[in-house]
Amino acid sequence: MAPLADGGVIKNDRGQPIYDLSQFSFLREGAPAPDTVNPSLWRQAQLIMKGGLFEVTRGIYQVRAADLSNISFIEGEDGLVVVDPLISAETAKASLDLYYANRPEKLPVVAVIYSHSHVDHFGGVRGIVSEEEVKSGRVKVLAPDQFLEHASSEFVYAGNAMSRRASYMYGTLLPAGPKGQVGAGLGPTTSVGTITLIPPTDIIKENGEKRRLAGLTFEFWMAPNSEAPSEMFFYIPEKKALCTAEDATHTLHNTYTLRGAKIRDPLAWSKYLNAAIHRWGGEAEVLYAPHHWPVWGSDRIVEHLKNHRDTYRYIHDQAVRLLNHGYTMIEIAEMLELPESLANVWSTRGYYGSFNHDVKSTYVSYLGWFDGNPATLHPLSPVEASKRYVEFMGGAEAVLNKAMAYFDKGEYRWVAQVVNHVVFAEPQNQVARNLQADALEQLGFQAESGPWRNFYLTGARELREGVPKLPSVSTASPDAIRAMSLELLIDWIGTRIIGPKAAGKTITLNVKFTDTGEECVIRLENGALNSVMGKQAERSDATITLTHEILEEALLGRISPLMAITTGKIRVEGSVSKITELASLLDTFDFWFNIVTPNAA
Repeated sequence: MAPLADGGVIKNDRGQPIYDLSQFSFLREGAPAPDTVNPSLWRQAQLIMKGGLFEVTRGIYQVRAADLSNISFIEGEDGLVVVDPLISAETAKASLDLYYANRPEKLPVVAVIYSHSHVDHFGGVRGIVSEEEVKSGRVKVLAPDQFLEHASSEFVYAGNAMSRRASYMYGTLLPAGPKGQVGAGLGPTTSVGTITLIPPTDIIKENGEKRRLAGLTFEFWMAPNSEAPSEMFFYIPEKKALCTAEDATHTLHNTYTLRGAKIRDPLAWSKYLNAAIHRWGGEAEVLYAPHHWPVWGSDRIVEHLKNHRDTYRYIHDQAVRLLNHGYTMIEIAEMLELPESLANVWSTRGYYGSFNHDVKSTYVSYLGWFDGNPATLHPLSPVEASKRYVEFMGGAEAVLNKAMAYFDKGEYRWVAQVVNHVVFAEPQNQVARNLQADALEQLGFQAESGPWRNFYLTGARELREGVPKLPSVSTASPDAIRAMSLELLIDWIGTRIIGPKAAGKTITLNVKFTDTGEECVIRLENGALNSVMGKQAERSDATITLTHEILEEALLGRISPLMAITTGKIRVEGSVSKITELASLLDTFDFWFNIVTPNAA
């Protein structure tokens, strides 16, 4: 193992730290778990912090703990294949530099593999290769089917809300320490560098597809809608090495992630792992992943895959069994536990996902948000309901007095549940906020899941100190916008239309792109924006001629539509006022919206 350079501090080109592993030095090997951290999570965090360059097997190396995820380097006869280049270009480049500094032969990168469509597995690609190298054909970029659609849309459409919630999930606002952040269970923490994306040049679509990369054979297996909407496994027979992407790491994963995302399919997940067992079990000698550490030995690999397979199958089947008895989401999550044979397996413990919220997500995937009880069909809003709850219970002071008695008995879940009503009824009641914070803090100290801990402790901090107003990074990065198809871009614009403001307005625009030859017609009516690709309306308010780049600049807020028209970057035939009117109907989003207190109406 070669350690990370500079103690794990990685900086951007302006000298600003964008990742700092040194802040977790308190998690040194042998340090006993404090009372403020679940002992099991503490041990997991200690293992995760072991950073540096590691040999997986001959010719396969990983840099770990240089970001939330691992980056892998696979040496072939005539080049290097890089797998999952982290979140940021800076951390990916630092990892490549560390690899080159410790290997005698400086093999050129000839291929990059994105195992799936989450940002911690592609965001640092420009720290590894340039777009010119890819466009020239010197470097291939491989990804599973529908990768680009999911990678570019997941963090753009609902990106503002996801990123705000991710600040809770990964504890980015918490100071590192025994009373704060101890990692995420999946990896140390997220970097905050430059997120990039180079579109793939080779899309894997079918099970069993093979590619020759750097003189090695890569056999692929599709795993869509498991840990990511677009995901794949691959096996290298020459090295007897299997990568199952993020479907079998050393933690129970999320079938629903707390930052928010589409619900994942634990039944399909279990079947993909079952296929891997039957296809490569007994042959593979090392199993490695873009998180955590490898598993060596055929028997141990099969056992590891079976444990994960059966865990996700149990989550699915038992939740479905109980929902068919009529039990609700919360009831099912409280009734079920993993069998001892799985619950006592280290790698299926809930350090990142949790059995409780994974079971809940299975219920929602089948039956949705409504539990069938008409009393819950049309409830009051949290603020209005909370005001009435507090009134029913005798007022805020009475509620807090009773809640304090329950706090003293250690019933922190109930305190958090009931005091939340006081906070939402009286957001400025600091006594209530402090008691709620104390309850959440205790729940955080007990949590085995890193994200649960981070959610609880971040909520406690914001209740005590308020919501910070720090610089925020837009998830709609230039590379993500460039990677989106025209239809995806128009759909994204549609999600920003302020419906009530647009109601009663009708706008029809023909759009032509000079650089790609694409054209479409977009029409606003009834507060909704629709489009038809490859068509032009016979009657329109205006015809707009521009390039994709100018559309991207306008959507990123770097140029106003009116300025682009004035400077000739957008040519208009017809009504300019209809174009500016449409632009005026687009919403903007505040990143630092409230979570543990009410949002302003």
